[in-house]
Amino acid sequence: MSFAWPIALVGLLAIPVMAGLHVLANRRRRRGAERFANPALVPNLVAASPGWRRHVPAVLALGALALLIVGVARPHLVQDVTRDEATIVLAIDTSRSMEAQDVQPTRFDAAKQAALAFIDEVPDDYSVGIVSFSTSADPVLPPTADREAARAAIAELRLGSGTAIGTAISRSVDLALARRPGEEPDPVPQAGEASPAAVLLLSDGAQTAGDIRPGPAAQRARRLGVPVSTVALGTGEAVVEVPRPGGLKERVVVAPDVPTLRLIASTTGGTFSEAPSAARLEAVYRELGTRLARDRKRVEVTSAFAAGGAVLLLLGGALSSLWFRRAL
Repeated sequence: MSFAWPIALVGLLAIPVMAGLHVLANRRRRRGAERFANPALVPNLVAASPGWRRHVPAVLALGALALLIVGVARPHLVQDVTRDEATIVLAIDTSRSMEAQDVQPTRFDAAKQAALAFIDEVPDDYSVGIVSFSTSADPVLPPTADREAARAAIAELRLGSGTAIGTAISRSVDLALARRPGEEPDPVPQAGEASPAAVLLLSDGAQTAGDIRPGPAAQRARRLGVPVSTVALGTGEAVVEVPRPGGLKERVVVAPDVPTLRLIASTTGGTFSEAPSAARLEAVYRELGTRLARDRKRVEVTSAFAAGGAVLLLLGGALSSLWFRRAL
């Protein structure tokens, strides 16, 4: 919890002081009564002692005062709220290394199944776009709420060769914001302002192609206010066969570039996940589908504290009137 005017909380120091004064007042009243009557005769003069009831109205009044003081400080809570609408772009690595079988049945097939699971988690009124990247990055599907079109686009994905992560980020951000390639926003989103667009990038290797490096692409995504969540697919032990001149084939170890993908996520305000298996990948996608559908916003709860204080104050006054025929 945070407060817009925390200096008001200094007023809470008065609560223990007032509680102490209440205790002293009751002791003084008791000593005063003892001067004029024998304490042993009091039961004969008074039908019943108020006992603990004497303190209830005062405790309620002090509780009400505490809640009202906190309300004056204007408390805020950070809550998860569902976005009304948003655009999410899936950037899926289709390089040759996606043929690796360390993720069953292959990285490529597992990625497509996980993408379908992701689409099932995203609210129906959200727009989903798809970018396929290998040597270059190409929009496969413009953002649309048509889930059948998204599923068909995922089914039509085909493998390429290299890995252009930086270009994929840039094209995905442009697609999410419905902008021409390289176009800057006007105006630039304010600091802390949530963008209605997000990118989810899956890659199983390091950058080997493209003119745009991942670092500058991530910096641009941050300027545009678009978080890029990244998923590193596979393990560092998988190998694929790469064709070479003369009909030869070379066995190449294909491992995800975890440091780069982690840096992209941290730079843009997204999340980073590792998926060494198909089950883990699908779980990550489902979790991200739910997470990207929500925003964390600061909500002022002053009215709740004010209402609580008013209820306690009215209850204390009612009990005091009922039991002692007097106000607080």
